[in-house]
Amino acid sequence: MQARSNVKLWAENYSTSILRLPKTGRHIIAQYDETSVVVYQAYRPAIAHFALEHGYFGGEFSLNRMSWIKPNFLWMMYRSGWGTKVGQEVILAIRIKRSAFDTLLAEAVHSSFVPEVYSSEAEWKQAVAQSSVRLQWDPDHHPSGAKLERRAIQLGLRGEVLDQYARDWIVSIEDMSPFVREQYPFVQAGNWAQLSVPSEVVYPLADLEVAKRLQLSTVEAIV
Repeated sequence: MQARSNVKLWAENYSTSILRLPKTGRHIIAQYDETSVVVYQAYRPAIAHFALEHGYFGGEFSLNRMSWIKPNFLWMMYRSGWGTKVGQEVILAIRIKRSAFDTLLAEAVHSSFVPEVYSSEAEWKQAVAQSSVRLQWDPDHHPSGAKLERRAIQLGLRGEVLDQYARDWIVSIEDMSPFVREQYPFVQAGNWAQLSVPSEVVYPLADLEVAKRLQLSTVEAIV
């Protein structure tokens, strides 16, 4: 594992990173340490530059709409087109408190009715109304954009939870855009041997009940 000169997050060769990740199932893939977890968002320059300058989200950032965070770098790359989509030009790595991330997972409600989790559609709708955190499992993606069998998580935040995330839970914010621009030519050329990505592993969730409700495929050892 090696740190790139232009990115503070630990990064490594893509070919190395995929060796430790499961190929199928629902998993939270992230870079984390004992006290923090990295999530990604992509914004237009005005919003991103305010956050980078002040260390929190404000200015043109809206607290009145749902904001989605993704702990998986390559899912963010798929969503933003490696920073080429309009309004998603600046890729931010937001390191938040690990305790806050665990709180989000505990409060998350599926974005659609899941009979295995909710006894009825009415119960699910009530849970949606009472929670400010939305959970969605989407196909994870190869750097090329191709869908993988593994599912990746994203969390939608609104209301008081979004306000806490935007101002109170942030440990640091890093502009990943230079790193993304550096790596994108390898993606365009299909040169996976040269591509580097942030090091990520399966995130260990301590609460077994939460893991079951999230429908995680495996429960990793607590670290």
